[in-house]
Amino acid sequence: MAPYEKAFEALGLWSWCDAGATGGPMSMDDLLAKAGAAGSDNAESFPFPSLDVLHKACGAIPRTRDMTAGLERLFLDVKDPVKVVLDPVTQPLSWALRNAIDLMQSLPWWAAILILVAIAHFAGRRIGVTVFVLMAFLGLAFIDHFGYAMQTLAIIMVCTFICVLFGVPIGIAMSRSNRLERWLTPFLDLLQTLPTFVYLIPLIFLFSVTEPKLYGIAIILYAIVPSIRLTNLGIRLVDKDVLEAGEAFGMTSWQKLYRVQLPLALPNIMAGINQTIMLSLSMVVIASLVSAPGLGTLVLRGINKLELGVGLVAGLGIVLLAIVLDRVSRAALQRVNKMHQSRT
Repeated sequence: MAPYEKAFEALGLWSWCDAGATGGPMSMDDLLAKAGAAGSDNAESFPFPSLDVLHKACGAIPRTRDMTAGLERLFLDVKDPVKVVLDPVTQPLSWALRNAIDLMQSLPWWAAILILVAIAHFAGRRIGVTVFVLMAFLGLAFIDHFGYAMQTLAIIMVCTFICVLFGVPIGIAMSRSNRLERWLTPFLDLLQTLPTFVYLIPLIFLFSVTEPKLYGIAIILYAIVPSIRLTNLGIRLVDKDVLEAGEAFGMTSWQKLYRVQLPLALPNIMAGINQTIMLSLSMVVIASLVSAPGLGTLVLRGINKLELGVGLVAGLGIVLLAIVLDRVSRAALQRVNKMHQSRT
């Protein structure tokens, strides 16, 4: 530590270091060093100037754990004001999730399967996909996982709807403003690269674990990015000659958006919705850690209680549900592409 102590002394900061020195419990490295069992750090004559290393040379510099503790105190200080604002805004999400789950569970098994098969057939108009959806849900019902699958499906439907409801308009706004795109791109990059478990950390402090909006917000933040990005991309990829033709016919900017840009960008928007559905499903499993119902709870039970069979069967059920959602959304996308090609 001599090099850094000499540096602070040469800069005339030694009195500041002594005056700002704070006590506190010793770290594990300090205890090991005091006991004579320090590792390779003692052998380094010139260690990297990290916070902990500089703190040993100058007590006024905070340690790494002081920084993390300060961040936690800051979050706890703003928790109550933020919760006062967020609670009424996010409460409809809790109602929507509760009602959707209750509705899916209240339907008789045959009615739920008929409705889901009808939706799959209407979306894709492909017999093979419709038959696969029917067999998949019959298989889930046969192994007594149909109720859990309906809970998972209800959460996905609500969160996907909200992602599309907010994601598509944000993507449209980004496509019409280069400045907005520059401002939002770092935020979208953060949402897309943030580890899934990290989404849950601040939400656990803000909301009760028993509130559905806790996992609902986490799923929406995780899954909304493809809807925004691909809507923006699809509108920006519209041929400029087509837009110039619309201007020649006297179309306003809003008429060009609704009559030209959105119809031509619809394949990209549908691809974004497909990715949103898949990301929602993957996050539902992680959200079971914070009381999200569905197939994820069985996977979590298999991990916690080492019940291999329960975890594997639930995992296969999730895979089957993912294939169903992917096939139906892809069939709908192919149908949209055919309609688009026939019009052009």
